[in-house]
Amino acid sequence: MAGPTTSARGARKGGDRKSKSARAGVLFSVPRFHRYIKKSTPKSRVTMAAAVYTAAVIEYLTAEVLELSGNAAKDHKKQRINARHIFLAVSIDEELKKLLNGVTIPQGGVLPHIDQFLFKTKGSVEAASQSVSKTDSSRSNAAVTPRAPSALTSKSASAPGKFSTSASTAKKTAAASSGNANSSA
Repeated sequence: MAGPTTSARGARKGGDRKSKSARAGVLFSVPRFHRYIKKSTPKSRVTMAAAVYTAAVIEYLTAEVLELSGNAAKDHKKQRINARHIFLAVSIDEELKKLLNGVTIPQGGVLPHIDQFLFKTKGSVEAASQSVSKTDSSRSNAAVTPRAPSALTSKSASAPGKFSTSASTAKKTAAASSGNANSSA
């Protein structure tokens, strides 16, 4: 007797079955993207090449974001990627930042930024304190009277009973304020 026979019925005509995604060489589902594109444009015809191209672009963007956010997670000594790492990855990369310009990532936080003005060195603090002491010594002991804007002074002359900023009232307010200061001391 002869060995096991193979019948023609058991073998397929086309060989092994391959999915459209495997044939295109992408991981994302090509038929799913084809279905989504057909739903979004119901009156027009959509080729399978459009779905393959869309799946490839989405796969590339996903890989790019995952790579950059994985690097951000490693920088923070974490093994899991969270929303903060994705936000930092997108904000660092200029092209992704431009692509996702108006997108808000929930739980992403804000970019870390401290203005250089807040970083005061020891030398600049000493210089600032010396300039303050110089301005204090240059001031006189006379009371400072507040000045009214020029628009109010011109209107006050024409409208009695409104605010008047004549020299006599300025002297009276200065005397009153210096008198209050002397009585409280």
